[in-house]
Amino acid sequence: MHIPDGFIDIPTSTAFAALAAVGVGASLKGAAKSLDEKTAPLAGLTATFIFAVQMLNFPVAAGTSGHLFGGVLAAVLVGPYVATLALTVVLLLQALLFADGGLTAAGLNVFNLSIIGVWVGYGVFVLVKKLLPKNKSSITTAAAVAAFISVPAAVLGFVFQYAIGATATISVAAVFTGMMSAHVVIGIGEAIITALSVTAVLASRPDLVYGYRGAKQQLEIRKA
Repeated sequence: MHIPDGFIDIPTSTAFAALAAVGVGASLKGAAKSLDEKTAPLAGLTATFIFAVQMLNFPVAAGTSGHLFGGVLAAVLVGPYVATLALTVVLLLQALLFADGGLTAAGLNVFNLSIIGVWVGYGVFVLVKKLLPKNKSSITTAAAVAAFISVPAAVLGFVFQYAIGATATISVAAVFTGMMSAHVVIGIGEAIITALSVTAVLASRPDLVYGYRGAKQQLEIRKA
């Protein structure tokens, strides 16, 4: 869901760039507490994976594109603060090196994917995880549900930006319908890939999965 240059007017782009900067700044502070020498390599691998899957774009509506997000996957594996930073770096590199998303629209894209996508998705993950048994299967299920919901949440962020600052003449209703219908399908793929990836890491190194640590501790307490 990369927004190109000139699609949203400069005042709106500037305002959301400022909001994105605040969110990224807060994530820098949070990441310093959640990232250590064990999880840093996983964060790098996660960012690389997200970079690769986001390069697979296809047109959706009015010059915008659709792709897998990876926000919830990153948040579950390395925490939401690090996930926000990882996606921000990915988005900026894509804009600078491949013109995938505009430079003037970078703040818009970061806000939608790195802030809304990550934090709404992680909030859903935490909520669903609380409702399920404390085991690995529940982590996978919660991650899949959160990944699916994170996609339309990010789309709503874009539609709101379009409604207040669009330079195109296409109606908000048409953009909403086109973007949402395409991204519901993307959300299903997002959920499947997130579930498979989280399951694979849980099977080999559950101690590295940020979203599993609390559940693991509670399970060990109950057994004791």
